[in-house]
Amino acid sequence: MKRIFFVEDDLSLINGLTFALKKQGYETDVARTKAEAQRMWESGDYDLVILDVSLPDGSGYELCEEMRRTSKVPVIFLTAADEETDIIMGLDIGGDDYITKPFKLAVFLSRVNALLRRSSNFEQEDAVLESNGIKVELLKGKAYKNGEEIDLTAGEYRLLCLFMENPDQVLSPGQILGSLWDREEDYIDNSTLTVYIRRLRTKIEDDPGKPEKIVTVRRMGYKWSTGR
Repeated sequence: MKRIFFVEDDLSLINGLTFALKKQGYETDVARTKAEAQRMWESGDYDLVILDVSLPDGSGYELCEEMRRTSKVPVIFLTAADEETDIIMGLDIGGDDYITKPFKLAVFLSRVNALLRRSSNFEQEDAVLESNGIKVELLKGKAYKNGEEIDLTAGEYRLLCLFMENPDQVLSPGQILGSLWDREEDYIDNSTLTVYIRRLRTKIEDDPGKPEKIVTVRRMGYKWSTGR
C-alpha cells in the first residue's frame, strides 16, 4: 500500500482529501504544522508528499527544501498561490507538481495517481542512460557530468531523462509538458518550460549560451543531440 504524507492545516480539506485518498487505496498520514511535519518526516517512509505552502508556523517551500536534502520522494504543492512566480519557485526547489485551490477532486486524484505511477516506473528501471558526457543512473535517481554528480531538482532530473531517452528526436513543448506533468490545465505553459530548459542547460552544458546537448529546433521544439 502506498503511503502519502499530507501536510495541511485546513481541517475540512484534510477530512475530504484523506477520505478520497483512502478510497483509492492509499494510506495517509497528516501533519497540520511545519514542526509536526518535520517530526513525522524523520520517522516516516513515504511514497508521496502533498504540501500546503502556507502553514501556521512556516512554509511548505522550506519543508520541501529540507526533504530534498535527503530524499527524491515526489512532492505535490497544494496552495491558493497561483502566480507564475510561485509556481516556478515551487517546481525549482524540488516540487514535482503544483495544484492550485480551488480544484476538482477528480483532477487532484488523477495527478496523484499519475505522479505515483511515474515514480514507480523509475524505481523499476535499472538501466543507465549515457551520452554527451552525461550519465544518469535511473535506479539511484542520480545524474553525472564527466563523472561529477549534478545537483538537479526533481523536475530538472525528469526533463533530462526524457531528453536522453529520446536521443536526436525533436520533442515539441506539448509533448514535453504532457510527458512530465500530465497537464490537465495550463498551470505550466511554454514560458515556464523555457525557464526549466535554461536552468537545466546551465548545469549540463559546457557553454549554456551555445548549447550542444539540448538543442532548440526553431518552431518545432527541442532535441537531445548526440552529434550523429
